Amino acid sequence: MDSIKLSSAPTKSRLAKTFQKVINLKKATKPLSNNGFCLQIPQEKLKLCGPNQHFNKEDTDEVKSKNKAAMEAFVSKLFASVSAVKAAYAELQMAQFPYNVDSVQSSDKAVVDELKALSELKNSFLKKQIDSSPPYLTILLAEIQEQQSLMKTYEITMKKLQSEVEKRESEITSLKVELNETSLNNKSLEKKLNASGCFSVLDNVKLSDSNPKDFTMVLNYGLRSIRNFAKLLIREMVSANWDIEAASNAIEPGVIFKNTNHRGFAFESFVCKEMFDGFNKPNFSVLNEALTDDNLSRFFFFDQFKMLKSVGTIHFLKKNTNSLFGKFLKTKYLLLVHPKMETSFSGNLNQRKKINSGEYPETEFFKAFAEMARRVWLLHCLAFSFDQEVSIFQAKKRSTFSEVYMDSVDNDVFPVADSDFVVGFTVVPGFKIGKTVIQSQVYLSPAVAPST
Repeated sequence: MDSIKLSSAPTKSRLAKTFQKVINLKKATKPLSNNGFCLQIPQEKLKLCGPNQHFNKEDTDEVKSKNKAAMEAFVSKLFASVSAVKAAYAELQMAQFPYNVDSVQSSDKAVVDELKALSELKNSFLKKQIDSSPPYLTILLAEIQEQQSLMKTYEITMKKLQSEVEKRESEITSLKVELNETSLNNKSLEKKLNASGCFSVLDNVKLSDSNPKDFTMVLNYGLRSIRNFAKLLIREMVSANWDIEAASNAIEPGVIFKNTNHRGFAFESFVCKEMFDGFNKPNFSVLNEALTDDNLSRFFFFDQFKMLKSVGTIHFLKKNTNSLFGKFLKTKYLLLVHPKMETSFSGNLNQRKKINSGEYPETEFFKAFAEMARRVWLLHCLAFSFDQEVSIFQAKKRSTFSEVYMDSVDNDVFPVADSDFVVGFTVVPGFKIGKTVIQSQVYLSPAVAPST
């Protein structure tokens, strides 16, 4: 009886099939992932798949697409949460200025709540748990939340800016009130000074044989008034529609000005020329005024100085209608202020007629002129109270600049060599007291005119 030999081939085939099934089952049940974020496959799909079946390429792409959409939704929620934190923090800051207990507490709670929400998102990210809501809906809700937070931030910013504007307006109003009070106080002090004649700058001037220091102090005192009047003259010309460039060129023709502001030096020069004309004479341009020997003494001039250094100009003129100073002021006004100029400024010659008849107008223009004239007259009286001769000099046009006799009114000009700059014109004349020289003030022009 032949023994029956079992074939090994079928046994090996069954064992191989068993292992293959196990391997296929493991592969089929292994979850698919993308960047570590997992999405559950719908149960209905699992039911359709047999134990020996694999996901096809379409299923894999679908899972990847869903993972990507879930990630985009998560990022949108993250940005929306950050915007919410910013809005809540801005509201907290707003509640602190001015400080409001209730608003601070509610704002503080809102900040904490938003930070908690942000912390929950962080934990979801670390645990790889993405919101299972439809991604498009999550993105839409996140955008709405972010826009609301931005709107809230803008509203808070607008409130803050409005508060700043109101604060600034309040400060401006307060400063305006303070300015008006200061102006009124200054006017009151000015009236008192004019009434009492208390000008401390001249109180220490004493009768002496020669004191260049006192002379320089009184000269600077007078020049401040001259410059103020020159500026007033320019303002009146501008108001009357004068051509300032043409007027300055008429005063100092052929001068090259570095900038338009320097044209003011030409008007200052014009005022100085008229006001200091006749300075070397005892009667100081007062025509037909013969001075006696007593009136020519240095003591007479110093008495004039003391009398006029501490009085209000208009007040003095009205009290002393026939004074030497009054005649000097009248003469200088009629020479300096041309009839056409006065007509263009005021529309008539009423002011000129009053001065000719011995009256003194109360206009701001005449007050400024009268104060300037008083200071120039004080300098003249002080000069003739010295025992030494005081003379006046002007620098000639196109003359070489001299550091001994001249000083430049333009601080930007520093002559490197004598040939670089020449005198364009004298703004303020110079003076000699014995052997002491008080420099003239000049405007310098290039020695060689620039080519056009």
